[in-house]
Amino acid sequence: MSSITLTPDSLDLFLGFAEDAPNWSGSPLVTVTPQQRGNLADLKKKGLLTTWEDEDGCVFVNFTEAGIAFAVEHGFEARDLQLPW
Repeated sequence: MSSITLTPDSLDLFLGFAEDAPNWSGSPLVTVTPQQRGNLADLKKKGLLTTWEDEDGCVFVNFTEAGIAFAVEHGFEARDLQLPW
């Protein structure tokens, strides 16, 4: 089991991204409330994910290796969290 400890809100946000990942080819759209911005920063600081912005200004998640492993521990499939390229 992982040694990563998240607050309940950060865990909920992470699991939401993992659940949505298959709908976005492994890189879900970031739609967070102002209250969730700190949780997103927490996930990035803990090395679970990175974000990137497309030319239209939309922000997406990329799961790191640690993030994929953490999601797998919570019942998600690694293949659903990896970019196809």
